[in-house]
Parts: sequence; structure tokens; C-alpha cells
Amino acid sequence: MINIAITGAGGRMGKTLIEAITNSDGIQLTAAIENPESALIGADVGELSGVGLNNIQVVGSLSDVINSFDVLIDFSTPTSTVSNAEVCLAHKKKMVVGTTGLTEEQSQLVNSASQGIAICMASNFATGVNLCFKLAEIAAGVLGDDADIEISEAHHKDKVDAPSGTALSLGKVVAGALDRDLDQVAIFGREGQTGQRERSTIAFSSVRAGDIVGDHTVLFAADGERVEITHKASSRMAFARGAVRAARWLMEKDSGMFDMQDVLALK
Repeated sequence: MINIAITGAGGRMGKTLIEAITNSDGIQLTAAIENPESALIGADVGELSGVGLNNIQVVGSLSDVINSFDVLIDFSTPTSTVSNAEVCLAHKKKMVVGTTGLTEEQSQLVNSASQGIAICMASNFATGVNLCFKLAEIAAGVLGDDADIEISEAHHKDKVDAPSGTALSLGKVVAGALDRDLDQVAIFGREGQTGQRERSTIAFSSVRAGDIVGDHTVLFAADGERVEITHKASSRMAFARGAVRAARWLMEKDSGMFDMQDVLALK
């Protein structure tokens, strides 16, 4: 039996993860963490999530439950993820990281932890999205420099970072296939007299509205034809199931940095 801890237990993603873990064979939730200032500290996880769990209380510190899990599934904030990586490294606990919005420095800190523990880090754990990464790579390689590339994404009104981590990952995949440096060719939004579009650019646009779970589209527009690769998530369960799948896969790894492309054998 694989023992799992999760962060953000009281949030939408946390509750979905609890449900996904509860419905999975050979895996069980043994710890739930929230912000130490949260009013949910001490709450019963079963009552909080509406699933049949007993005797698991929400705690405010990962260190309080460090001996009760094998893998931490962390969908939290960049600062918390870096701190959790340090704790997990010190105690040799594996991590599944779905946090987005990390700075380059924060990403490097998490990567450093992977020298001693196994970490699966991805901007999106949905199986369909990761298939789209592969399809976008193939499309970019086939269409080459003959198409203009635009990446659009839409999420709920409470998402605090833009573009989404998934959109940026799509951009990196496409740029890599075209031997371009995304930092040099990315455009984030347009306004005013922008001039004629340069073919080498990869443009991003974002929508934040309502309760949209997550929509992503990569558009390849050439003269006379268009190719669109789109993924639409209707439930956070798609992300939760992928994270659980990654946690199970990590049990065979001692250390290293992996992503869902590794888990799904798409590399």
C-alpha cells in the first residue's frame, strides 16, 4: 500500500485529490496539510471532503506528518513547494509537484532536491494534455516555419498566474521542436499598433472567467490552412488521476526529476 500526503487539503484541487486517492487501489491518504493559518487545521479530512476517511486530521506543517507518507502530492504555492521540497529531501520522501508560477530560482531549488529524491513535476497532470504536448511537438516539426503559432488558454477567475503553466509548457515544446528560444520569441498579449506579425514569434493569450477548469489550444496557421490542437478539462479529476498515477510510478524511482511525459512513456 502506497501512503500519500497532500497539500491544500481544503481547496478544490485538494478535495479532488482526496476523492481520487480514495477511489484508487493500492494507494491511501495518510496525511493532509493546509496553510498553518487556515481555519481548517484540526478538521477531519473525511468530513471535509465528504469521503469515507477516518482519523485523519488536517495539519499545518509537513514536518508534523513526515513519517506517515511515502509520496507528497503538492499543488500549493511556489514558496510552499520550495519549502516542502527541502523537508522531503531531508527525510527522503518522494514528491509529485503540480504547483505553477515558480520563478527560475524556485524551479532550480526544486530541481536540486531531485538529486536526492524522486520528483515528478508537471504543469499539467491530465493524460490528454500530455498527449497534446506530443501532438504539438509533431505538428511543429512537420509544419516548420510555414505556420504562425498562437497559444490560447482559459481558466477560472481565481487563477493568479498567467499564462498558465500548461500554456508555457506547450510553448516550450513547440519552440524546442523549431529550435527557437521561447524567451526570445514569446509575445504575451497585444495592444495598439503592433505592426506585422513576425513568423518566428509564438504568441500567448489568456482568459480568466467564471469557473472554467482549463482550456488550451495551440493554433498553427499557414497560408490556406489551419491546424488546432485543443484540450478542454471539464473536471479537476483529470489532473488528480494523473497525479495519483505519477505517485504510483515514482515508487520505482530513487531520485531524479521526471514529468508526465516520462510517466506516460511519451518521450
